[in-house]
Amino acid sequence: MALFPSLSLLLLSVVTTSYSEIEPDENLQKTCPVITCASPGINGLPGRDGRDGPKGEKGEPGQGLRGIQGPPGKLGPQGNPGPPGLPGSVGQKGDPGKCPERDDRLAALEREALRSELERVKEWLAFGLGKQVGKKFFLTNRQKMSFDKVKAVCTHFHASVATPMNAEENTAILHITGGDAFLGITDEEKEGHFVDLTGRPVAYQNWNDNEPNNAGSGEHCVMIRTDGTWNDINCTASLLAACEFSV
Repeated sequence: MALFPSLSLLLLSVVTTSYSEIEPDENLQKTCPVITCASPGINGLPGRDGRDGPKGEKGEPGQGLRGIQGPPGKLGPQGNPGPPGLPGSVGQKGDPGKCPERDDRLAALEREALRSELERVKEWLAFGLGKQVGKKFFLTNRQKMSFDKVKAVCTHFHASVATPMNAEENTAILHITGGDAFLGITDEEKEGHFVDLTGRPVAYQNWNDNEPNNAGSGEHCVMIRTDGTWNDINCTASLLAACEFSV
């Protein structure tokens, strides 16, 4: 029993000695902690996320299978045009082009125009030899017809019914017809007021004696007689056709 008191004294001496060797720190809080025994508290809420750290370096490509390529992105703005390139070398001259369809069409049109012109020339020749006075050329086809048909024939040849404006032209018409031919003069609009086919009054006149007389009240056309004088006559009579052309 005497052993336990001695051991207690020994431990107390060691603790006292050790404590005496420790210098007191003035910065230490001069408080004594109080240890309270109690049950654990409830866990608090998680704290806020910290700030993102710096971006790390790009890693090495993975060794797994490559994924499917994504869709192309939006087309960017067009860049500025670059400077023009140097001109290339001149190539060899090519063969002339051919357009048979166009050539055939032109040839057909030309043939048709030529054929039409030849037909017109032949019809002009049918009038026989004519007579030129100044800028007029008088022709006849030596055929007899009514005044309306004479006008139609002359119009067909881009001419007009022969109308003498002076004695020389009157003689030329007589020369090619020998007389009994219609002249381009009428008084259909107003009796006794003779005009040419454009409506202008005729200044030159070469009436036979006692003419015009409007016999039977139906003589509204004019003919040239075999002696070169004029006579009014019915427009439905059948007389020679004489036309005048501008030259």
